[in-house]
Amino acid sequence: MEKYTTIDQYIASFSQETQKILQQLREDLQKMVPEAKQKISYAIPTFELNGNLIHFAGYKNHIGLYPGSKAIEVFAEDLKGYHTSKGTVQLPIDKPLPMDLIKKIVDFCVAENLAKKKKK
Repeated sequence: MEKYTTIDQYIASFSQETQKILQQLREDLQKMVPEAKQKISYAIPTFELNGNLIHFAGYKNHIGLYPGSKAIEVFAEDLKGYHTSKGTVQLPIDKPLPMDLIKKIVDFCVAENLAKKKKK
């Protein structure tokens, strides 16, 4: 497995088509949470706000979105049309990203992370 030190390096390792999708997702996430830091964590692009907020990754046939298991549970009904696992959503690469749903998930993750901060 390749070791990337920046998100730009990570995205550049994919086909042009996948690069466009990953870059658009990155830009949209940045607009949703401008205060979040971006880094590579677990070898994939990560947005961090009071801890890891959300990860994303490219694959041959899908984009992986990693909001964590609680978000997958909360949005189970909205995610019925997608393959999911404990903390992952697979978004088909040949369909537009469901940005309204992604925004709801990100907003949930932000609220969760900020609530953790208040508990400390």
